[in-house]
Amino acid sequence: MFDLLVLGGLGVDLRVRVPQLPLPAADSLTVPPIDLRVGNTGAGVALAARALGLRVAVVDVLGADPAGEVVRAALDRAGVHTVLAVAPAGTRQSVNLVDPAGRRMSLYDPRPWQGPPPFAPERLTALARDAAHVHVSIMDWVPPLLPALRAGLPAGIGLSTDLHDWDGDNPYHLPFADVADLVFVSGVRLGERAGAVAAALAPRTTVVTRGADGAELFVADGPPARVPAAGPPGPVVDTNGAGDAFAAGLVAARLRGAGLAGAAAYAARVAAAACTHDGMEYPPGLLPLG
Repeated sequence: MFDLLVLGGLGVDLRVRVPQLPLPAADSLTVPPIDLRVGNTGAGVALAARALGLRVAVVDVLGADPAGEVVRAALDRAGVHTVLAVAPAGTRQSVNLVDPAGRRMSLYDPRPWQGPPPFAPERLTALARDAAHVHVSIMDWVPPLLPALRAGLPAGIGLSTDLHDWDGDNPYHLPFADVADLVFVSGVRLGERAGAVAAALAPRTTVVTRGADGAELFVADGPPARVPAAGPPGPVVDTNGAGDAFAAGLVAARLRGAGLAGAAAYAARVAAAACTHDGMEYPPGLLPLG
């Protein structure tokens, strides 16, 4: 039995600390040591949830390559259970440019999946039935399996997804939102359209995250609620993974009985705490609930 099953979103981040964003025009810049580490959205949710004390399993594809070994080793160190298939195209990779304030720009190489889904619907459904909550990353191998996953999910098991920087129109994201009870989406692109997009996603609960400006909760039976940002408990080192930590914090709090508003406030504190750590391998007890 797992508290959280994460589908998809494993990869590595090549973290490059840069003097400013956007970068100045130059042929070259001297930077501090460049690190290759576990990254991407599914890893961010899984590792933050594990650091919050949840029992976590991850299902995804990884390359049989050095980058894949970085991911496997990090998940093993954290005690995250993995169900993995080999990705012939290799492990997903990102280059994250991080400025002195901890802000980042990510260049993402998704290593697209080719062919039929790597897992049988029955296997995925069986894994989901052994979890208290399922979080789905918007990976390209997942959509064909979503109808069976939703149909096979017992009552009481929540399903969430993160649409990231969705523009509100791209049809690729809609199948993920359609099966979810809880939808996370970045407000960067949506701007003032966030309310209209959330209304279109009703009756799902939608959380619009806005980084240092906090978040907004949209529920079907009430007005939107503001979630203030939390102050970090130490110097901001790296904001990469903060949104994933927010999602993990909200799910963790809900599984432990918190109401939606209280869970969102806790999630904001988890996201702020994550920003004070260098990378996604957070220490156990990242932020006590309460």
